[in-house]
Amino acid sequence: MSYEKLEQLYEGKAKKVFATSDPNVVIVSYKDDATAFNGLKKGTITGKGAINNRMTNNLMRRLEEKGVPTHYVEELSDRETAVKKVSIVPLEVIIRNISAGSFAKRYGVEEGIVFEQPTIEFSYKNDELGDPLMNSYHALALKLATQEEIDTIKAYSFKINEVLKAFLLQHGIELVDFKLEFGKLADGTIVLADEISPDTCRFWDVKTHEKLDKDRFRRDMGGVEDAYQEVMRRIIGE
Repeated sequence: MSYEKLEQLYEGKAKKVFATSDPNVVIVSYKDDATAFNGLKKGTITGKGAINNRMTNNLMRRLEEKGVPTHYVEELSDRETAVKKVSIVPLEVIIRNISAGSFAKRYGVEEGIVFEQPTIEFSYKNDELGDPLMNSYHALALKLATQEEIDTIKAYSFKINEVLKAFLLQHGIELVDFKLEFGKLADGTIVLADEISPDTCRFWDVKTHEKLDKDRFRRDMGGVEDAYQEVMRRIIGE
């Protein structure tokens, strides 16, 4: 189906969102802009927009097949995708399988500890406040979501982890941790939104533990474009 791209509704750090002729569908356009540390570090990762768009769509289609509803509608081009219009639940979900990043720093442990079971964290999606960590009681107190919505989001998050971990392992990638965002359709249905990419996940090579994600940009490690392309090659075969 063809969707006519109308006015721009929003521009974030990594994407632009446009209205379409269908009030229930918007077009997401992925950018090459890269940010870290809540926008304090800025740069460009050449080709990132196209990689993140196509990788997200590929993984969301797989999740749909496994019973996880997403906002995905149709890939329109390398950088643009039609998605269902949602109101984002202002709770970012972080699932961790292995210690890394802020978790390792916060608790004073080394990176690379494999957990017996995954951990889940919520943060309040608010750039001005630096996306502070919160628990479900805080979310309920601030009326960010209902208990039923939180339970649904948690169940989907663990299911997504299960599906992606198994799939990525087949391609020699360890899913260390990742961030998810969920949205509500007009009828209140919770669906997975945003993206699943090296911007929002930590991917390590299963044998060498080489970092294949945005940590290479965050930590000035070099080889950022190569890492994104390598993940794309393994997942999509290009």
